[in-house]
Amino acid sequence: MDIQQFLPTDALKPFVRAFLIIESDTGMMNRVVPDTSIVMAFRCKGTVTETHDGQRQRLPGSVITGLRKSSRLLHYDSRTAMLLVLFREGGAAAFFCEPLHELFGASRPLDDLIDRRELVETEERLAEAPTHPQRIALAERFLLGRLRQFRPEQRMTQAVATIKAANGNTGIKALAQSLGISQDALEKRFRRTVGTTPKQFAAIVRFRHLIRAHPASPSLTDLAYEAGYFDQAHFIKDFRSFTGQAPQDFFTSGRYW
Repeated sequence: MDIQQFLPTDALKPFVRAFLIIESDTGMMNRVVPDTSIVMAFRCKGTVTETHDGQRQRLPGSVITGLRKSSRLLHYDSRTAMLLVLFREGGAAAFFCEPLHELFGASRPLDDLIDRRELVETEERLAEAPTHPQRIALAERFLLGRLRQFRPEQRMTQAVATIKAANGNTGIKALAQSLGISQDALEKRFRRTVGTTPKQFAAIVRFRHLIRAHPASPSLTDLAYEAGYFDQAHFIKDFRSFTGQAPQDFFTSGRYW
């Protein structure tokens, strides 16, 4: 598996965190753990399938995936390439009118949200583009053509920043009070803008931090304590729910993003 990352042009930086191009020459299986980005993906060549409830289903040429609380298994056939758009938290709202929480836990064909005629030219040109920079330029042109007049809600931006700064160890009631709004209003606005509840978002942030911290942690027990767990069994249960594997198996498998 070869993964290359590209930064967006200045006009897209407020909304897009990065572009990824993932390639497989010989075929592979990749585990995707929950992250804070809504992801839009274009298949440039080859075939990708997803395993869900024991069934393998081929992904369409263009998909959008919401935030999730569990991992996904993706199978890349040989000579397959995917271009991924990783949106910043709340950034996808600049391109889509739909409430983003409706995407939670799902991967939907992009033409569920966009007129199919808007996609055809981009998909065809991506399949023909011989270089990664040309593919990125095509994805950026597509996004810039859909960019709406959009102003992020400052309090939701602040809520995201507060949760991330605390590595997910944030009380939602206290967060709402610090923002000067009710907890109910925070929940509704956060779900619509970011794509999930503040509590679930905080859980994703906490586990992503835990995964990043693993190489520097003396043991899994210390890692569990750092994440706020005092019951090892509870930690392992939640970790398995999040990643699909027990901690030791996950960290030795090595193939995830």
